[in-house]
Amino acid sequence: MMAAPILREIVRQHAEMAAFLWTIYDHHLLHPEENPEMDEVRLARLIERLEAHLDGLRVAGDQGRKIAQERFEEFSEAGELFVLRMVAAPK
Repeated sequence: MMAAPILREIVRQHAEMAAFLWTIYDHHLLHPEENPEMDEVRLARLIERLEAHLDGLRVAGDQGRKIAQERFEEFSEAGELFVLRMVAAPK
């Protein structure tokens, strides 16, 4: 069976959204009082969305890791580093 083609723009969107959602999650953990509307249900949904975007990168395999690396090189921020570490090849 032939592997499905990797749509780079879609995989890049997964990397961008995962970094963005992790930044929101991290900020909430550090400053929970700043967003009282972030209840347990919303926090769980945010984590689900984050995991879904990380899964999108993982499914893309080596291309997903490469795109995560490119994003980190382009935007060396904490969210991009988190994504890169989450999809890094196991050692």
